[in-house]
Amino acid sequence: MIRMINKLVRSFSFAYQGLIYCFKTQKNMRIHFFIALVVFMISYWLELEKGEFLIILLTVALVWVAEIINTSLEKIVDLLSPQYHPLAGIAKNVAAGAVLVSAIFAVIVGILIFGEKLFKFLTKI
Repeated sequence: MIRMINKLVRSFSFAYQGLIYCFKTQKNMRIHFFIALVVFMISYWLELEKGEFLIILLTVALVWVAEIINTSLEKIVDLLSPQYHPLAGIAKNVAAGAVLVSAIFAVIVGILIFGEKLFKFLTKI
């Protein structure tokens, strides 16, 4: 039992190290993190309903996961193809495209959830 717990703790440690690596080395990950903090503060300020906040939370998680997978794929491609290769470039571009798609949809979700509430607030001023 102790051995199983130690393995679990180690696996969480490796995952944590991966997240820290992404945050330290990937500018876009830091941008996504900062934007998420702003979005969470706006969510609190606008007193979103539980369901609305859950959608925001899942959307933020989707963007973060896409960025983490993109970073992982970039490192694998760099390992397997140290010199430039057109297929390696395509793989990296497609992975970056996935992050872009998730970010675009996150903006759409933000507009749909925050838009009316922000408009009402700003027209009261």
